[in-house]
Amino acid sequence: MDIEKIVRELIDRSYHMSLATARDNKPWVCELHFAYDEDLNFYFRSLSFRRHCKELTDNSNVAGSIVKQHTLEDPVIGVFFEGTAKLLTLGEEQNKAFECIKKRLKTSDDVLDEAKNPDGHQFYKIMVSKFYIFGAFEGKDSQKYELDWKNG
Repeated sequence: MDIEKIVRELIDRSYHMSLATARDNKPWVCELHFAYDEDLNFYFRSLSFRRHCKELTDNSNVAGSIVKQHTLEDPVIGVFFEGTAKLLTLGEEQNKAFECIKKRLKTSDDVLDEAKNPDGHQFYKIMVSKFYIFGAFEGKDSQKYELDWKNG
């Protein structure tokens, strides 16, 4: 089974993820819209004073899920991941995040200018170290599959 292909197909169908962060052994989950690049790095924009942004500054380890919305009768299908996240500063990496977000989320050009203001929405990058998929694939019952992933 081609787990990477399934991951790519599933994340391409959604703009929404749940992101988990932690500080002082206390977990937190937030919901956000995301974009991604060809290496499956995720990008999002958020305000630096939000809890998840403060926490990932102190502890870059994150986990998340991208789950297809379903009814009780539908099978659950989802992508789960773990990795690290960071705030992007002005420059090449932030420009790449902007291009990915602009294309996928249809944002305007002024979001890049907004990031120049410390109180404005900033760009963040999630670098995945492991993907998991859960669901019924290839005619089998629902199972979890793992894919080690190295990117930057």
